Amino acid sequence: MDVAALRAELPVLEELAWLNAGTCGPLPRAAGAAVREALEQAEREGRAGGHFAGLAEAQAGLRARYARLLGAAPEEVALTTSTTDGIARVLAGLDWRAGDELVLADGEHPGLTGPVAALARRDGVVVRTAPLERVTEAVGPRTRLVACSHVRWSDGELAPLEALRGLPDEVPVLLDGAQGAGAIPVDAPALPCAFYAAPGQKWLCGPIGTGMLWIAPAWRGRLAPAAPGYVNLAVPGEGLDAEPWADARAFDAFALARETAVAATAAFDVLDRHGWDAVPARAIETAAALAEELRERGRTVAGRGPTTLVSWEDADPPATVARLATAGVVVRDLPGTSLVRASVGAWTDERDLDRLLAALA
Repeated sequence: MDVAALRAELPVLEELAWLNAGTCGPLPRAAGAAVREALEQAEREGRAGGHFAGLAEAQAGLRARYARLLGAAPEEVALTTSTTDGIARVLAGLDWRAGDELVLADGEHPGLTGPVAALARRDGVVVRTAPLERVTEAVGPRTRLVACSHVRWSDGELAPLEALRGLPDEVPVLLDGAQGAGAIPVDAPALPCAFYAAPGQKWLCGPIGTGMLWIAPAWRGRLAPAAPGYVNLAVPGEGLDAEPWADARAFDAFALARETAVAATAAFDVLDRHGWDAVPARAIETAAALAEELRERGRTVAGRGPTTLVSWEDADPPATVARLATAGVVVRDLPGTSLVRASVGAWTDERDLDRLLAALA
């Protein structure tokens, strides 16, 4: 792929070595232009019939793009505002009983642990935990759901997909795809999961407030929309008799602005032009090279899979992150750990890596 051409579409790279797509990816110039155009049109023309027709068109286009990325059909994908939004919709939509068990991998992101903890407090659900690599060992006769990362946010380790594939059909899996979609190849229907939640602002370089939730067709009828709003109803005018859409639109976020949808679409298309085979492949390869360079320089790199995250031990992660920022290198520390994490994208080149390594020396 033409890395220089991709970098030219990401203005932040003119000044910074952006190694933090695991939080937010670099926003493409085209995304900013799409926002401005949508807002200016709303200013000129108001927000009435034409505006909402454009909104529906933008959402349909974004849904189709997210579905293609996930290897799914558009009717299987809900538009959400974040990974956590999708996770919360799944947890709220299942029929829990006090004493039911949810199996959770250790060390998960607060975007997953927060909704799980709230569920436990509200409905009396028992949460059992186990290390990610052995998460299926905690499954028992009362397990109603297994929830874990596809790619662990702290170090880039992968979920034990073969072990998850061996679970009984009646035990669904919810994968947190916050560090998966756009970073590594994802074929949701082929994964051992019933639900896949992911964001739009990280590896897809879209605006904050975008995301997706894939729901396996076999589970769509078993997941209830917890609080359907106008956009979730097939015929809103039927009042109390209105029924949710029969597809994933029943789980869409209540409000996704037109300017947000067009910006996410523009960002997606920038990466799409460089190829959804090439983009993850280059990022994974570059991350592996960074991990090896760090090891050669005496750094202790956390165990990781073939992913885009590289974390290493540090005596004072917040101080190191601050020091790197003054050198124009954007990484992050991980609260509660001794790790500093770099998120490597297809746009990352040797100059970025050299800048990081030099600043660490």
